[in-house]
Amino acid sequence: MKVLIMCGGKGTRLREETAVKPKPMVEIGDRPVLWHIMSIYAKYGFTEFILPLGYKGEVIKQYFHDYAMRNADFTVDLATGAITSYPGDHIDWKVTLADTGQETLKGARIKRVERYLGDDPQFMVTYGDGVADIDIAKLLAFHNAQKTIGTFTGVRMPSRFGAVSTDANGKILSWEEKPMLNEYINCGFFVFERAFLSYLSADASCDLEKEPLTRLAKEGQLSMYQHPGQWQCMDTLRDSIFLNDLWNQGKAFWL
Repeated sequence: MKVLIMCGGKGTRLREETAVKPKPMVEIGDRPVLWHIMSIYAKYGFTEFILPLGYKGEVIKQYFHDYAMRNADFTVDLATGAITSYPGDHIDWKVTLADTGQETLKGARIKRVERYLGDDPQFMVTYGDGVADIDIAKLLAFHNAQKTIGTFTGVRMPSRFGAVSTDANGKILSWEEKPMLNEYINCGFFVFERAFLSYLSADASCDLEKEPLTRLAKEGQLSMYQHPGQWQCMDTLRDSIFLNDLWNQGKAFWL
């Protein structure tokens, strides 16, 4: 089964980094967040990736083009130009990198890489900026049991602020620091049947989260897998600092 990782957005809320690179290439430790996301899937045996590219897509292309060189020792014979490489970081991933337009929205990006899906009856999709300790095998089993066209992963997020409740006189009845919210949010990690492609258009204005998913929901063809663990996006500089702190402390929950 192929895994599509959305890599085309401009990442405007992380402009400190994305002025020179696309958001999926912002690093956690010494690896792009994109590599971390791919490693989550690879842990469960999903190693064929399709990356719909847009903003600064050439940076992502160059990274994977040079991956072997970046992660291995080698000797260069300057007289002949011959290069001898030595075993390094070997991973058996297959990565397809496809330009899908600078201003294209996510639904259209998926549609525009349809030809790379082969004959697989299902495919997975996730965003290029979020990591989770998600069990991909359980997600897939849940989707198959639901028998819907699409499944997305929902997480309960903590409030960014503390919450208090009071009586009529202003006396504090409870104080809770950053409580978990009752609502679920979409953190990505989708599974789709191939039939979902008919809900999409190659027109650049086709937005995944709007008409396509709204229509699936109205037709009773969308399910939510409730992820009980941790998830964190890299949407802002604060998020980037937080994820790197976890990595440096050996607390990378997603790997």
